[in-house]
Amino acid sequence: MPRIVVGVSGSLGSLTALHRAAAEARLRRAELWAVLAWEMPGGELGSRYSAHVSAHVSAVAQCRTTAGDRLREALDAAFGPGRPEVTVQGATVCGTPGAALVDFAQDPDDLLVVGTGARGPLRRLVHRSVARYCQTHAVCPVLAVPPSPLLATYDTTHRRNLWHRPLDPRELV
Repeated sequence: MPRIVVGVSGSLGSLTALHRAAAEARLRRAELWAVLAWEMPGGELGSRYSAHVSAHVSAVAQCRTTAGDRLREALDAAFGPGRPEVTVQGATVCGTPGAALVDFAQDPDDLLVVGTGARGPLRRLVHRSVARYCQTHAVCPVLAVPPSPLLATYDTTHRRNLWHRPLDPRELV
């Protein structure tokens, strides 16, 4: 059975990608796989070195559990109590988001769906683009979903709230 693999982080952009992936799964009569990538605190150094092996095993188990909880919360936020009319599977994978998604979607018949997210200059400098990584390294087709137009309105309103500027309702139309 063909698979639609979608990267999920819980962000608004990933929820938009999750909705698009569900629509693609319905059209293609495919399974929907929601994948959340997680990393150990401290990155690779945190996963390689630990003063106590039992503390390391406990930290890995706690990170895995937290990732599973975040994935369930993201699915609930995207679909509410009802699920889409497709088979939905979830997976948490330890690794950087781009590499984890590319490793998970190894079948050339898969479709990998990722959100492009908001990419301001500072964010580009600090965080690599997961969508660009997937488009460069994946063996299957990649669908990069742009953020919802509502995200720009949300960001504008959020910035106004940070600066305590009054909101003019005419600007929302």
